Parts: sequence; structure tokens; C-alpha cells
Amino acid sequence: MVGALLAALCLVSGCAQPTTPAPGSPPRAEIERLLATVRVVQTRPHPGGYERGCRDGESCVFGPAWSDDYEGTGGHDGCDTRNNVLARQLTGVAYRPGTRDCVVVAGTLADPYTGTRVTFSKSDAKNVPIDHVYPLAAAWDMGAAAWPLERRVGFANDIDYNLQATTRAANQAKSDSTPADWLPPSRPGHCFYAGKYLTVAIRYDLPITAADHAALQSIAVTCPS
Repeated sequence: MVGALLAALCLVSGCAQPTTPAPGSPPRAEIERLLATVRVVQTRPHPGGYERGCRDGESCVFGPAWSDDYEGTGGHDGCDTRNNVLARQLTGVAYRPGTRDCVVVAGTLADPYTGTRVTFSKSDAKNVPIDHVYPLAAAWDMGAAAWPLERRVGFANDIDYNLQATTRAANQAKSDSTPADWLPPSRPGHCFYAGKYLTVAIRYDLPITAADHAALQSIAVTCPS
């Protein structure tokens, strides 16, 4: 699958030409170190029981979306996680008056996944969603199902490592996919994504599949030294 993804991207942009990685991308040696450290399993298990919704009768296994009620950066600061991510990752940020610099109403995103600059407006906020780099459904299958709820809530709101603002199209295309089935549409974003994905996996002791490992190894060899 990853071979087809990379081939399609090569047809679009040409693989012979070097690219400048997205800001924040780790060098090849760091990605290779992460690849040597992360746990690898042959296939993704499917324990069942994953239910993200938090309405009556739903399991709410990662807590309410964008909760402020968690331990970690941004937790219990009076501002929800989504606004905290936007405040960190946008430039030229403007806040709604009277919200103590919490509710972001405008700014510009330099999206590492797509390589585009996106104008954010609160009136059309759905165009800049927040991606879980290591998807919640994948995390559940790979071990989070056995975690206490507090740890799962912290994972879902980890603004330091696992959350990335992006475009609506990229977020929808990625959905709950892992690296074997989805890569950023912008080649300069590949090293950034690989580093983020592996860092989250190791930080939370979540394994990756052999197919994901192969996909990320294919990316590593393209990253500058």
C-alpha cells in the first residue's frame, strides 16, 4: 500500500528532486533511531469496544472531545484543547474579546501536511480541524483499550505531541489511518509526520504494525541527514 502511495506522490511531484522538509522535521538519523526503538507488531489487533461519542448511552472512551479536564500541558487552564492548539500553531492569532485570550477567532496556519498556508476564521472553523497524529481508534486497538480513562483523556488532548491543525481535506482523507495507508499529500511533510508518529508511539508505549514500520522506513531514507 505504501509503495502505491509513494508512487502516486512521485507522479505528481517527481521523486528525483530534493525537497526542503516542513519546519520541525527531524533528520534522518533521528527517525532511524525512533524506528529502532518503537515496538512493532505484525498486524493491528481489533479488541472491539471503541466508541468515541459521549452522548447518553455512548462509551466516551477518550473522554469528551477537547476537554480541559486533564493532566498535562493546557489542562485545567480554563481553555479547551482545540483553542489551545490553534493558539500554538497559528500565526497572527486574534482572540475573541472577553475570553482572556482563549477563543481563537482568526489566524494563519502553515500546514505541514499539505504545505499550504490556510487562513483560519472562527466563522468557518471547520476548515481547520485538529488531527490526532496517532489516531484514537488505532491507539485503542494497539493498547489504549487497557489504559485507565485518565490516561486516555490525556492522550486525546496531548497538545505537545499528538495534535496537529491541518486542512479539512487532509483530516478527512487521513481519518483513522496509520502510515501504511496514509501519508501527507505534501512530500516535505513526510519527515515531519514520521517523526511525530513515532514519537507519540514511543512516548505512550504504543506499538506500530510491520507495514507502518516499513512505510516510515521508506520515508526515513528521503529525509536529510
